[in-house]
Amino acid sequence: MRVRALWYDRLGLHLIDQRRLPNARVVRTYRKVEGVAEAIRTMVVRGAPSIGVAAAYGMAIASQQRGWTPTRAAKLLASTRPTAHDLFVGIEAVRSAWTAGEDPVESAHWYRERIVAECQAIGEVGAPLFSKRTNVLTHCNAGALATVEWGTALAPIRVAHDHGVDLFVWVDETRPLLQGSRLTAWELAQEHIPHAVIVDNAAGYFMLRGDVDAVIVGADRIARNGDVANKVGTYEKAVVAHENGIPFYVAAPFSTFDPRMPTGAGIPVEERGAEEVRSLGSRRLAPGRSGVRNPAFDVTPSRYVTGFVTPLGVIPPSRVRTIRQMGRTT
Repeated sequence: MRVRALWYDRLGLHLIDQRRLPNARVVRTYRKVEGVAEAIRTMVVRGAPSIGVAAAYGMAIASQQRGWTPTRAAKLLASTRPTAHDLFVGIEAVRSAWTAGEDPVESAHWYRERIVAECQAIGEVGAPLFSKRTNVLTHCNAGALATVEWGTALAPIRVAHDHGVDLFVWVDETRPLLQGSRLTAWELAQEHIPHAVIVDNAAGYFMLRGDVDAVIVGADRIARNGDVANKVGTYEKAVVAHENGIPFYVAAPFSTFDPRMPTGAGIPVEERGAEEVRSLGSRRLAPGRSGVRNPAFDVTPSRYVTGFVTPLGVIPPSRVRTIRQMGRTT
């Protein structure tokens, strides 16, 4: 909508380098599938829906490179990040079209438009949730940067704000890469939506005080039973929200739902490098000899989720198993 995380033209795939925000808006252009894979791996582009669309265009780019087959390109792109289900959906959307002799570029365009339309629908469906619950907390970045244009968690907030609702957003900083303070706050500032950045450890403090009316987050993969993989720290927010009687919503397009994953116990959780925790830029935060564990995601059991905000409506965890990839329900 107001921000586009990526776009494609005859020059290649253009990505806003999300590592450089908010200090600089740098756009990088990729003309080879190897570059797209590296951009996903190193988080030039991030956020499950944006990753999926970037991978779809990576497949399309590979189809124009000598020596690349659908299987080889899919294998490379699928090796980049294991948790986000959208990555694999985006790859498959183009792989199947390419294998069938259809135009891979047109298939990638179609997939992108599908994601944009679904996220726009999430905004319209979810906005009424915040007509009265106007103090909203969110974790990580699930805005336009993470989803190409509209956002998932931020889409209902955007639409409610555009409809004149007087909203205030609590923005978790989201250590160690600060996607909340760097990216979510940047997006909200662009749209003049009132907000405050808080350290991750302060969310419970503000919930207990009664300063938070609702929590909404995005997701990287949702299992068939409604368990949710999202940025590490989400589980803690869900438990504390439950303890304080605060509704906890998860917003996601259909590409994030994985009907082949029975429960969250089977979701692969990516662990990233130690330096993301030991350092902040060039500044050392912990001794170099200290051990580090750096899971990028955690899994929130479905019992802590009030409802899933989908393009077809807000549904309870008990109905997640009815969702299919193309948005059909049974």
